[in-house]
Amino acid sequence: MQTLLDLSVGESLEQLEWLTVTQEMINQFADATGDHQWIHLDTARCETQSPFKTTIAHGFLTASLMPKAFAEVIAPSDRIASMINYGIDTLRFLEPVKSNDAVKYQFKLVEISEKPQGKLFRVEASCLLKSSGKPALVGGFLMLAVLKP
Repeated sequence: MQTLLDLSVGESLEQLEWLTVTQEMINQFADATGDHQWIHLDTARCETQSPFKTTIAHGFLTASLMPKAFAEVIAPSDRIASMINYGIDTLRFLEPVKSNDAVKYQFKLVEISEKPQGKLFRVEASCLLKSSGKPALVGGFLMLAVLKP
């Protein structure tokens, strides 16, 4: 496994293991964010009123799993003091993540730029659904590697 500093522009990485998004995770996210819409929590109502026939994860729950997935495909570097989430450039939710479906993330390094604190990495990401193989989410995010002196 490579460190972030060893990657070149154009290289792609893929999470090895699928992560099942459980109803418990969805419930906890709803409690943490205060977003208690029925489409995320009410299984019985979803069976009859939702076009998905089941509860779905919050889009931002899916997005919030990205840093964990990214950390799973990048080896730690003793040259990096810390990694800072620098922001999201684009983010689109293309397909719902249904309760108990599994997801896996793919990443592609598209740009590296120098900052006074270190190196800024621009990464394109997609979150694939195990059930369909389609992307649930696509986007671009930025990670700042603060380098040790």
